[in-house]
Amino acid sequence: MFRYDTSLPTQDSQDSPVEEEVQPSRTRRKLDDQALQDLGEALVAVSEEKLAELDLPERLGDAIMHARGISKFGALRRQMQYIGRLMREEGDAETIRARLDAWNGVSVEETVRLHLIERWRLRLLDDEKALDALIAEYPRAEIQRLRTLIRNTKREKEAGKPPKSFRELFQVLRETLNSQHD
Repeated sequence: MFRYDTSLPTQDSQDSPVEEEVQPSRTRRKLDDQALQDLGEALVAVSEEKLAELDLPERLGDAIMHARGISKFGALRRQMQYIGRLMREEGDAETIRARLDAWNGVSVEETVRLHLIERWRLRLLDDEKALDALIAEYPRAEIQRLRTLIRNTKREKEAGKPPKSFRELFQVLRETLNSQHD
C-alpha cells in the first residue's frame, strides 16, 4: 500500500535552498538564435578588411566567407543557422555587435550627441535666451547664421513650408557641438 508523506519539512531542508539551473524558455532560445543569425547576416555583409579586424575564430570566419558564395535561399538560410550556432558556441556576440554598431555609427556616444543636438534645436526655437546660453557654452558658434536659421525655421513653420531651415539648423548645431569636442 502506498502512503503519502505528510510530514512537515525539517529545519535542515528549509535552510539549504535548492539550487536549480533555470533553463530559458523555448521562445527565448529561438529569439536568441534568431538574433545571432541576424548578427551573422550583418557579418556576411561586412568587408573582408573589417572582418579581419574582428579576429573571429577560424571556423566562424570560414563559415561567413562560405556564406558569401551561396546564392540559393534554402542553402543560405541553413548556412546562417550554422553561423548562428557557431557564434553561440565560440563567438563573443556582444563584442561583435558593439563593433558593428560602432562601424555603422550607432554608438552610445553618438546617440547621446544626437539627442543633445536635438534638445538644443528645440530649446533655440522655444526660448529667446537659449541662443545666449549656447554662445556661452560654445563660443565658436556662428551667431549670425544661427539667428538667421532660427528666424527662417519659425517662418517656415508658420507658413507651412517644408522644414529646410529646421534641418539646416540641426546640421549647424552638429558642426558647432562637434567643433567644441575637437
